[in-house]
Amino acid sequence: MAKEKGGFWVGVAAAIVYPMSFVLGRHRMVHGERIPREGGVLLVMNHISHLDPCYDAMFVHKNDRVPHFLAKHSLWNVPIMGSILKGAKQIPVYRGTTDAQQSLRAAHAALAAGQVVVIYPEGTITKDPGGWPANSRTGVARLALQHDGPVVPVARWGTLDLYNHYQKKFRPFPRKTITHSVGEPIDLSAYRGREETLPLLREVTDLLMGAVKDELAEVRQEQAPEGFYGPRKA
Repeated sequence: MAKEKGGFWVGVAAAIVYPMSFVLGRHRMVHGERIPREGGVLLVMNHISHLDPCYDAMFVHKNDRVPHFLAKHSLWNVPIMGSILKGAKQIPVYRGTTDAQQSLRAAHAALAAGQVVVIYPEGTITKDPGGWPANSRTGVARLALQHDGPVVPVARWGTLDLYNHYQKKFRPFPRKTITHSVGEPIDLSAYRGREETLPLLREVTDLLMGAVKDELAEVRQEQAPEGFYGPRKA
């Protein structure tokens, strides 16, 4: 399968994201070699700040891949940003509407086409006071189980120090270090081929986010809390 080319709009996004990200923070990458350089890949990531997609896009691009994010469909209505998202073939998420399943279908198609799909299973930035992952939606388990390619956990840390949405704090100085740590692909062979019941999807979702949480604990050099923050989400 030929490697995907970024194209004009990915180039536009890179021209915006790289300088901004460089000014606001230093980038540190751990085990970037674990990102496959070709073929469909599902990257499962934690979500702590609205700046995450900028640094995550740069992280994927630095690993010689083109990222395709699952993102709120309302962003497609934002001037300029909407054009970039559409042109770069990002995937709109329509939660709570009749088009909700369209997002998963589009993500499946992207993976089948050999692309990199980035998903934040929590659905929004965590409200955990310590910045640890919150309970996640089970759509990530459906994607992972119905796709034969690698499912890779990635933890990112540092963007919360740069911009904390809930505390309304933007602290660009001194420059922060933004770290991405890539885990080993997750073995889901014990779950494939089984009926996708809600308990199974919840178990797989927690397994995936547990791997992300473990990576985050390594980055932070802290003991991760038991379980996940907040109510369960289907």
